[in-house]
Amino acid sequence: MSINKDQIKYLSLLSRMDIQESEMNDVEEKLSKIIDFVDQLQSIDTEEIQPMAHPLNQFQRLRADKVIEENNRDKIQKNTKSTDRGMYIVPKVIE
Repeated sequence: MSINKDQIKYLSLLSRMDIQESEMNDVEEKLSKIIDFVDQLQSIDTEEIQPMAHPLNQFQRLRADKVIEENNRDKIQKNTKSTDRGMYIVPKVIE
């Protein structure tokens, strides 16, 4: 399958890319090669090939999830200028 200049102009319009007329032949050739390569990939018989989840046999070591309930509100709120009943008091920023 090949691509023509009208299709390239349409693609450049969709992608908001400015392809100059002087570059058109080069772009046409490169896009045609890409499309031909994809066609080759699609024609390969993969019926008896097992799908891979990941190409490398590596596993990530994960820590065990542990629920830790800590209430540090008083300790944290000592770092602010003013609080009221556990809430931060900040200056008004919206008129």
